Amino acid sequence: MPILSDAVKKILIIAGTGPMPRSLRIRSRERLMADLELGIAERAELLIIGHPKSGNTWLKAMLSRLYQVRFGMPDRLVNKSDEYSRRNPEIPRMAATNGCYSYEGAVGRALTPEADDNPLKHKAVMLLARNPLDISVSWYMQFTKRQSARKQELINHNLDRPIDRRTVQMWDFVRHSEIGLPFLIDYLNTWARNIEALPRGTIVRYEDLRHQTAATLARVLTLMGASFSDEEIQAAVEWGSFENLRKLEVEGFFRQGGMTLRNKKDEESFKVRRAKVGGYRDYFSPDQVAELEQLVNERLSPVFGYTHVGAEAAARDKVQASDQARVS
Repeated sequence: MPILSDAVKKILIIAGTGPMPRSLRIRSRERLMADLELGIAERAELLIIGHPKSGNTWLKAMLSRLYQVRFGMPDRLVNKSDEYSRRNPEIPRMAATNGCYSYEGAVGRALTPEADDNPLKHKAVMLLARNPLDISVSWYMQFTKRQSARKQELINHNLDRPIDRRTVQMWDFVRHSEIGLPFLIDYLNTWARNIEALPRGTIVRYEDLRHQTAATLARVLTLMGASFSDEEIQAAVEWGSFENLRKLEVEGFFRQGGMTLRNKKDEESFKVRRAKVGGYRDYFSPDQVAELEQLVNERLSPVFGYTHVGAEAAARDKVQASDQARVS
């Protein structure tokens, strides 16, 4: 009897629970998908924990490219769990989860210091962190323009005030919603504590992946126990560049849901959207930016290096203004 792939199991759960009444559908999907998520994590060599819009898909795309080239995997197939290992057992499995929302919280709960000891705690676990200010804007775009109705249903079910993506404004989502910036700060603080308590836990920052892509990707490969040459890594980095992935998305190259094109006329709906560090400042007034940055400075753990962003930005602006004055 053939063993079903993780993707097929997920499809069967969604299809089988679809006709159920809403409350029963949600309970069934949370339970069944949680069991599936835990199983994927248990079979993986590396667990990647990352809030949506932290660079998870970009990292998986570059990792996938390395194995595509070395083992002749299909170009359009991104490795999310067992897509490659089922074709070639030499390819290690990985699991990527936010470890928080709905059924994905099962993995997160298993990795807390308070949880009983289990095999997941002894795996290589990587937190892919990103400045929560940038996450908050990209998360708004994802939630309102890309997210599937079934995922939104599960997330909204656990909120005291469910979010209507048709009407919610960015400021309300980012500043006042239950999954906006205050929650994102708590999320990162919690995972900083969890990672510190794990024997093989580590933090990788999105910003380092952007500015030192090859070196940071090599670090992730070391966590996986994988070995690739500098040339192979550089080729994967070039393939995973913003320009190339954006071009491929526009062309409809990707066939999997996470990377497929939603609305060619709305660039804010793209999966490969901007990839800009500090891009949140483009969406708010100076007073709003100051309020958001103050919240980060006051509440986020300094371990990430994202605090005092407002002071740093102001210092940069002052230097630039001084340089411009001298030139004129």
